[in-house]
Amino acid sequence: MLRIGLLSTRMNIRYSGRELLGAIRGPNTLVHHITMSAKKPNLKRKKESPSSSAAKQSKLTGRESGWLEREVAELRREAQGSKFNKKRLRYISETQKIKQGSDGVLYWMSRDQRIQDNWALIYAQQLAMTEKLPLHICFCLVPRYLDATYRQYAFMLKGLREVAKECKGLDIQFHLLSGEPGHKLPAFVENWKFGAVVTDFNPLRIPLEWIESVKKELPSDITFIQVDAHNVVPCWEASGKLEYGARTIRGKINKLLPEFLTEFPLVDTHPHSASRTAEPVDWEEVLSSLEVDRSVGEVDWAQPGTSGGMAMLESFIEQRLRLFATHRNNPNCDAISQLSPWIHTGQLSAQRVVRQVKREKNASESVASFTEELVVRRELADNFCFYNNNYDNISGAYDWAKNTLQQHAKDSRPYVYTKEQLENSRTHDQLWNAAQRQLVLEGKMHGFLRMYWAKKILEWTASPEEALSIAIYLNDCYSLDGCDPNGYVGCMWSICGIHDQGWAERPIFGKIRYMNYAGCKRKFDVAQFERKYAAKKA
Repeated sequence: MLRIGLLSTRMNIRYSGRELLGAIRGPNTLVHHITMSAKKPNLKRKKESPSSSAAKQSKLTGRESGWLEREVAELRREAQGSKFNKKRLRYISETQKIKQGSDGVLYWMSRDQRIQDNWALIYAQQLAMTEKLPLHICFCLVPRYLDATYRQYAFMLKGLREVAKECKGLDIQFHLLSGEPGHKLPAFVENWKFGAVVTDFNPLRIPLEWIESVKKELPSDITFIQVDAHNVVPCWEASGKLEYGARTIRGKINKLLPEFLTEFPLVDTHPHSASRTAEPVDWEEVLSSLEVDRSVGEVDWAQPGTSGGMAMLESFIEQRLRLFATHRNNPNCDAISQLSPWIHTGQLSAQRVVRQVKREKNASESVASFTEELVVRRELADNFCFYNNNYDNISGAYDWAKNTLQQHAKDSRPYVYTKEQLENSRTHDQLWNAAQRQLVLEGKMHGFLRMYWAKKILEWTASPEEALSIAIYLNDCYSLDGCDPNGYVGCMWSICGIHDQGWAERPIFGKIRYMNYAGCKRKFDVAQFERKYAAKKA
């Protein structure tokens, strides 16, 4: 269902004694999620709006507000008729021909919840046009997904509402199905007499199980195709194995970028109308019927949907991109993209983002740094989850990390906190508490602090297993981009040394990279951040 963010999977840090000294490469430019517990912290929505300042900045740069949407629309029109690269797809079914006498082609939308800049939908439309068939889209809404809460579900559904509205103007039928895909989709396909099903790609365990269950139940004469519409370089093309780290996958991805980092053609009005129309969706009823934890509410700073994502991308290019290379690791500086919620839910294409950022000529250092994070690091996370079934537990760690954590599992902890205490920001460390409050209140956490936050959970809990479980729970429950490969890899990097190396051995951490409060104070004004997210006095 949900999730996206750029969580650092590597830090380039110099050491002096026992403390963190150097600069960090590998920022979190995006964000993650979190789950639930017996008692929830008091949640108050925090309002942030970049729109007015973005409009002023547009005047300074000679661009009118909304320029990005207009520019991108023209780029798509110019790319009309471009050939689809079939390396982006793989056949799930044995049959590769559309059944004769079919009544349409179905795009089963899952991870990539947008109309434009979506390779899976582009291919589905081209397939339908070749066969002169109507085009349909469906989304299967599951009642629960891991630790996702109302916050993430509402963001997703409001984006899907925008998708459904856009479909009406393109003569594409949009269907919202309720239930597990394996139970609902095969019967739906048979009932509507679809000849082919195209879906997108997600490397996580549950979505892969959905693919297998649908494959098992679909009639053997239905073509079933998967397209990686999330990564710039398709996961199976970037590498056929589990990569050790960014240094081993970077060259492979960069070599393939000229082939895959191409412009998207427009998804245009479909020329073949359906004889049957989809049932209308009562979106308010769907939102009110959700069986998820509602104590974690929506946030005001992130407008759901592709339109909201494009507005945030425009403000990033206008205001923050040129600061990214030098200030992205300072939580007090507004220098990161803030795009993670939209990329996670697929409301915004990472490929679109990187193409637009690369068009900026006056911020070359920032463009290079951001591209590294958005493409190499993010796609490394997909690689880890796709080729390592234990991506969210200690068994998925490297042997050296498992050994060192086990050797230090019984080390005395200076503080030991429960999940509830951590969730409610009740620790001795005011910086950690402030970071947790940001996550709870805003559904996001600055990338530099996310690393510190997760490493302190390792230091303050009874075991590495418990630390990882709590970090993933908090991320998946509260962060708008929870339940995402980047979230799992971020927690695994911080606690289990994934995509990292062994460091000087110390208590509790063993050879896992260490971070501390004093190191943070050398990086940025810690007191300023603590004041911003200080606990409200009763």
